[in-house]
Amino acid sequence: MPPRKDPDASASVPCFYGAELRYLRETAGLTLEQLVEGSFRGLSFLSQIERGERGMPMDLAVHVDEKLKTNGFFQRRCEDAAKARRVGHPSYFADIPDLEKTATTIEEWAPFVIPGLLQTEPYIMELIRVAKPWEEPEVTAAKVKARIERAKLWKQKNRPAYWGILREELIRKPLLPPEQMADQLERIVEVIRSTRSVLQILPETTVGYPLMMGGEVRVMTFSDAPPVVWVEGTFNGESIDYPPLVTDHRRSYDLLRAAALPPEASLAMIEEAARGYRNEAQQ
Repeated sequence: MPPRKDPDASASVPCFYGAELRYLRETAGLTLEQLVEGSFRGLSFLSQIERGERGMPMDLAVHVDEKLKTNGFFQRRCEDAAKARRVGHPSYFADIPDLEKTATTIEEWAPFVIPGLLQTEPYIMELIRVAKPWEEPEVTAAKVKARIERAKLWKQKNRPAYWGILREELIRKPLLPPEQMADQLERIVEVIRSTRSVLQILPETTVGYPLMMGGEVRVMTFSDAPPVVWVEGTFNGESIDYPPLVTDHRRSYDLLRAAALPPEASLAMIEEAARGYRNEAQQ
């Protein structure tokens, strides 16, 4: 059995917070099961906090302080760790990276931009440049770093099953110079094929289709919690867990799947577009 990999407490504030939790739990002689007992949270949830992968909710911080007799330490530092996790993300988006990591499935509709989990660094930087050209370079750098960090999801052993649907114009109307656009499209294909995920293209010729009146939609399901729908516009986003609305979004997403091209045909279209941009860059 390989040795246990301890969290690197120097990596970030959440990692420090998690490493301290593990140290104090083990010093108290408690297992994960024993510490989580009596709380409203699951074993895997606590384990992810110890690894710095997920934030500590206040109800669990209160429970942990009582169990470990830590004089309110985790309650006092709970918000500090949460703020550190939000660096580089809009405040309304702060909880989404944690939800992505623990999701069983992610189904995503991207009508206007390539999904964040599939973006290359040049694509991220160009999106920020055209959307908020007034931002300071250090703010842009933090956003780029945060989005690249999200993409580590693909390397998780128990990563969620991913299904994405993109509008065809996202690959036909290049946001980047030809060589960088080829890199971006090749990145999409590489991620989808290597992770055995699914991606479909909604053809430009499709005029009417479900979810056409909104922005990005992401449906996430979990093994230990109800599903959540995330909808996002230019400067705002909203999590929806009201069951009837979740059902409506999921039914619409299923209809959108039916309107899109088959997965292999979609990837072939992206590969063909990437070759076109590559040839253009070489001329």
